[in-house]
Amino acid sequence: MINPYLDIIIRSAAVYFFMVIALRVFGKKELSQLNTADVILILLISNSVQNAMVGNNTTLWGGLAAASVLFFINFVLKKLMFKNKKFSDLMQEKPEILVHNGTLDFKILSKLNITSDELKEAMREHGIEYFKDVKLAMLEIDGNISIISGVENLKQTYHRRKHAHKSLSGSI
Repeated sequence: MINPYLDIIIRSAAVYFFMVIALRVFGKKELSQLNTADVILILLISNSVQNAMVGNNTTLWGGLAAASVLFFINFVLKKLMFKNKKFSDLMQEKPEILVHNGTLDFKILSKLNITSDELKEAMREHGIEYFKDVKLAMLEIDGNISIISGVENLKQTYHRRKHAHKSLSGSI
């Protein structure tokens, strides 16, 4: 029989790595700002994997062991990402250029499921009315849209994506 705490460590590590892979495959960009459906999904996922991590062990020590493993793995992965660029590139999405010198990249916008309305909303929140005034708009690795505008007075602003959209709709 395996040690019950070793069992919790193995189960917790397996769930952690499953979640990292799932977020990488399904896109962590959507987590930059959660809507109601996202919160419900996270609550349901956490509830569904809890037993997978601790099994029948519902003791305080079992829960603390599972939490400790999750914190430890997260710490190690962050250190590895900091020290190894290839590993970091594997684990994280790349920033994407949405607008460069007033020109929209429709292929990237479509790939990222960013609608014209969402991009226009981000611009309005940054006080920008026209695409021609956007020097650079990027979807950052954390899922937020950063915009640099102006020709003479360089101004950088920041926008949090509210949610992911299914398709690029409307004209830009």
